Amino acid sequence: MDHLVSLSQHVAISIAYPFAMTTPVTSALAARLQAAVKARGQRWTEQRQLIADVLAASDGHATGAELVERVRAQDPSATPSTVYRTLDLLEELGFARHHHGVDGRETYHLEEVLPHGHLHCHTCGAEVELDATAAAPILAAIERATGFAADLDHLALQGRCANCRSAAPR
Repeated sequence: MDHLVSLSQHVAISIAYPFAMTTPVTSALAARLQAAVKARGQRWTEQRQLIADVLAASDGHATGAELVERVRAQDPSATPSTVYRTLDLLEELGFARHHHGVDGRETYHLEEVLPHGHLHCHTCGAEVELDATAAAPILAAIERATGFAADLDHLALQGRCANCRSAAPR
């Protein structure tokens, strides 16, 4: 029997968002964003700034739909297509990344987040980030076994967390 391992799944997380507060991107990052967009011959608009700020306030892993809702709470004239086009632009320029949740939805975060994978408990729903050091043996084993160099940012493993395993009857 063949065993398949999906490396492209990622857990989508709903994050409570304080609509009254938007954490702005750092001034250094904002300047780099503006310069990169202008270098492409495009404008850095107030809506693009708002989208970047809302993404920064999301502490990573917000779905596109959640970001649209949060942006529209601040600026009702913002359209979903503007939010998604801006997310695509930020990703193309290397300032944002996306992952795929177990349900197939994309989640986004700004570049300041270090590359990481995810461990998802299918019993309680807990999620733990897997940093590059902890993931290195897993990635090396995949490469040795298959010749495939897996992308850590799209690595998600499902199983049971330590709490659920210890709570299970023996």
